[in-house]
Amino acid sequence: MGEVDPACIQDTQHRPKLAVIEAEGIPLIDLSSANAFNHVSQIADACKNWGFFQVINHGVPSESRRKIEDAARKFFALPLEEKRKVSRDEVNPLGYFDTEHTKNVRDWKEVFDLVVSSPAFIPASPDPDEKELNELINQWPQYPPELREVCEEYAREMEKLAFKLLGLISLSLGFPENRFNLLFEESTNFIRFNHYPPCPIPHLALGAGRHKDGVALTILAQDDVGGLQVKLKTNGEWVRVKPTPDTYIINVGDIVQVWSNDTFESVEHRVMVNSEGERFSIPFFFSPGHHVWVKPLEELTKGEKPKYRAYN
Repeated sequence: MGEVDPACIQDTQHRPKLAVIEAEGIPLIDLSSANAFNHVSQIADACKNWGFFQVINHGVPSESRRKIEDAARKFFALPLEEKRKVSRDEVNPLGYFDTEHTKNVRDWKEVFDLVVSSPAFIPASPDPDEKELNELINQWPQYPPELREVCEEYAREMEKLAFKLLGLISLSLGFPENRFNLLFEESTNFIRFNHYPPCPIPHLALGAGRHKDGVALTILAQDDVGGLQVKLKTNGEWVRVKPTPDTYIINVGDIVQVWSNDTFESVEHRVMVNSEGERFSIPFFFSPGHHVWVKPLEELTKGEKPKYRAYN
């Protein structure tokens, strides 16, 4: 990323401690059918107490993941002028970007965003009554040539896993497994490539500043370098989520928190960088259709005041 941009420097209270605390006890859930009896209780416990968990035996072919990780590395290795040929702009938020800010501080990363179903449509403004829709169209670079096919294959696998997890979350809230499925019929799901280059000031900057995800679920593939930190609900400490081979990290987003009326909670997380090596990750963001009004579910709020107003 070249010279250090002062916009990357975090306020003192948000600067990372280089002495890393490893997270102990983040749930690791085996999604194989042999363990099916335990899935619902394990998911409920993880969503309630952590907001994060990891899954193994998830059904996503390792070859599909390897191919998309290889393609991401090839793309980010391109010269900057090549990557900028598919830059996002004021009209289309999809494509390449290297000046993203989280809470008004620049992140030490570059990204490439795409939607799973292209074209996709989102409201033209945040106005709840907005009727006009903007069309989102993926921008595909010339290189690597296999990128589009690889992404489309991986997206199908991610959607299958996302619906499986959604069903388990529904069961863990006491609903039928398919309670939420209709809400995702016209979903706008995103895949992002993250590249965090080596950073000369890892004690002052973050790859991604503290934030929560506004979606229903995030499914994250991270490499073996690590850097993801979660803020513990118990004591507010930032702890590192150690990479585990062939797992996905799942986090509950704001939408599930609202549906559950705070039974499950979306938690803050951030990404540390380091001065020695680069890091890659690929999150999949799973959301209901933009027309869906999100609010606490009536079945969960009987005799209890909803904690959120409806929004879309």
